[in-house]
Amino acid sequence: METIALVAAGACVAGFVQGMTGFGFGMASMVFWSWTLAPDMVAPLVVFGSLVGQLLGLGALRRAFNLRRALPFLIGGALGIPFGVALLHDIDPAHFKLVIGAVLVVYCLSLLFVAELPRIRRGGRMADAGVAWIGGVMGGLSGMSASAPTLWCVLRGWPRDEQRAVFQSFNLTVHALTLTAYGLSGVLTVETNRLFLVVAPAMLVPTLLGLWLYRRFDDVLFRKVVLALLAISGAILLVSGLRG
Repeated sequence: METIALVAAGACVAGFVQGMTGFGFGMASMVFWSWTLAPDMVAPLVVFGSLVGQLLGLGALRRAFNLRRALPFLIGGALGIPFGVALLHDIDPAHFKLVIGAVLVVYCLSLLFVAELPRIRRGGRMADAGVAWIGGVMGGLSGMSASAPTLWCVLRGWPRDEQRAVFQSFNLTVHALTLTAYGLSGVLTVETNRLFLVVAPAMLVPTLLGLWLYRRFDDVLFRKVVLALLAISGAILLVSGLRG
C-alpha cells in the first residue's frame, strides 16, 4: 500500500509538471520513485507516465505542429532508442547520470542569468537529428529523453508553442517506441504493469491543470521555467548518480 501511495503521489506531481511545460515527467517522478523503487521499474514507469501525459496534451498544440520541423527529431530519436535499451545492461548508470546531470546544472543555470540567450542557427536538420539521437539514447537508457531536445529547441529561439510542439511530438514518439522495446526485451514485469494502472488515473487531473496554466505563460516566462526545470533535472540526476 505504501508503494502504491508513493507511485500515485509521484504521478500527480509529475503529471502537473508535464502538463505545464510539455516535459519533465521523469524529473519530477524520480524525486518520489528513485528512493524506493528498483531501477528496472522506474524507467518503464517514467516512460509510461510521460507517454500518457503527451497524449493528454496533444490537442493543445495541434495548430503549432510543423511536420517538416519535427521530422528530424522524430527520426533521430527513433534511431537512438535501440542503443539506449542495449546500454541498459552494459553501462554504469551512476556514471552516466553524473555526467549528464553536471552538464545540465552548469549550462542551464548559466543560461538563466544571461540577459540574452545564445541562438543556434547553424547545423540545420542534421544537427536537429543528432541532438534527437542523444535524446533517444537517454530515453532508452533511463526514460528521460527530453533534456537534450528541449534545451536545443530553446537555443534555436523558436516561439514557445513551436518549441513545445517539436519536443512534445519527439517525446511522444520516443516514449511509444521505448515502451514497445521494453515489452519486446522482457523489461516489463507483472508488478510494473500493475503500477501502470496506478500512474494513469493519478496523473489525469494534474496534467490537465498544468495545461491550463501553460496557456497563461508568455515566451520569456516559459523559457525561464524550462531552463529552471532542466537545471533541477540535472541536480536530481547528480544525486541519483552519487547514490549509485
